[in-house]
Amino acid sequence: MRGDHVVVIGAGLAGLSATLHLLGAGRRVTLLEQDDRPGGRVSGHEYVGYTADTGATVLTMPELIDEALAAVGATNRLRLVRLDPAYRAQFADGSSIAVHTDGEAMEAEIRAFAGAREAAGYRQLRRWLTELYTLEKDRFIGANFDSPLDLARPELLKLLAAGGFGRLGPKIGRFLTDDRLRRLFSFQALYAGLDPRTALGAYGVIPYMDTIAGVYYPLGGMGRVGQVLADAAERAGAELRFKTEAAWLERVSSRVRAVRTRAGERIDCDAVILATELTTSYRLLGTTPRRPLPLRFSPSAVVLHGTTERNYPQLDHHTIFFGEAWERTFTEIIRQGRLMSDPSLLVTRPTATDPTLSSGGQVVSVLAPAPNLHAGRIDWPRVGPAYREELVRVLASRGLTGFDEEYRVDEVVTPQDWANRGMAAGTPFSLAHTFGQTGPFRPRNVLRGMENVVLAGCGTTPGVGIPPVLISGRLAAARLTGVA
Repeated sequence: MRGDHVVVIGAGLAGLSATLHLLGAGRRVTLLEQDDRPGGRVSGHEYVGYTADTGATVLTMPELIDEALAAVGATNRLRLVRLDPAYRAQFADGSSIAVHTDGEAMEAEIRAFAGAREAAGYRQLRRWLTELYTLEKDRFIGANFDSPLDLARPELLKLLAAGGFGRLGPKIGRFLTDDRLRRLFSFQALYAGLDPRTALGAYGVIPYMDTIAGVYYPLGGMGRVGQVLADAAERAGAELRFKTEAAWLERVSSRVRAVRTRAGERIDCDAVILATELTTSYRLLGTTPRRPLPLRFSPSAVVLHGTTERNYPQLDHHTIFFGEAWERTFTEIIRQGRLMSDPSLLVTRPTATDPTLSSGGQVVSVLAPAPNLHAGRIDWPRVGPAYREELVRVLASRGLTGFDEEYRVDEVVTPQDWANRGMAAGTPFSLAHTFGQTGPFRPRNVLRGMENVVLAGCGTTPGVGIPPVLISGRLAAARLTGVA
């Protein structure tokens, strides 16, 4: 496709990545964003006396940020801190383990935690996860697909031989016998909207990113990521227009020739990249692609944002509190559409890394996986406040003594709130990575019958998470420029 003037709709990381790659290929770009700031689902919010990360909190593969910036000759101005440990895990039996991304440090941690046999299993697991990532990063994660036949590559046979099309949970169980460690290296399947027991082994690339490649934090908060990308795009000549909502696309036959804004403005264009929620893109196009099966969305989450004056040493930057009934959790939230009876929670304390985020006290956010609005019919305005109290009591009972009295909650975000923000099925995690929504079977970034429209973001290829959406922007730009 040729696009001399491209309008990009959506200034999340996918739209920003697409903008930078388009600029680098010599295109003129106008970027429209309905919010008043860039970043999309990687954002922060200023409460009274502190800033909290209100979107994604786990940053991996920062070299993809460097890649997007390098497209316009810019350097990364983020001040990144590599987290060590990347996580801390607290288990229902009272045990705890730190997750180090350095191989020797993690092996020593596991040996002290569960013995020499498990440490040896970890060495083998680390090699397997690295092999998966090496096989997938360029030909599967970082490539455009035009049909399932594109899978017919030599790497496919290697991925098959490596166990990429088996099940993630059982595969990890071949390396580790300790159930706590199995959870530690498979819970990341939830990021892809899947039960680790049934997720494809290929999604071992997610624990690779978390537990081997490393987890980072940008000083100033996660919202700095989008701002740095946006600043570079503006310096390189992009026109960034915030508080500007696209209302519809003016089409002539199979081509879009202009974008109409909610304020009635008409913006001429040669091509459009829709870096929005997938359902929003379809609405703007006035079409819904035919699929043999309906779209299946990931579980959602209830998130609490607040502060505590008390400093809890049990809380690292990221701390996972695993419930005892781990496997039942997935049945409840994915299949039954119910709240977790024995919650497993991710607690984030960014002030452990960047104290400047608060004028006093500790910033703490609590994330509880929950059914999306399609899976569970829960009256969130009524249930939300009670569930908030339950989650805080659970943490107090799991070692954070007095947390139910110390923690001041300033905002509770429920699946209904995500829906009110325009997220389909009330989930910020978009489409689940089932087999039928993976690789060439995921909604493509080009649409049949549309010559100059490309999609980007977590609903299209390659998928959900900060690294995939940055790649998604590059792949979308490549559809227009031919520059891979």
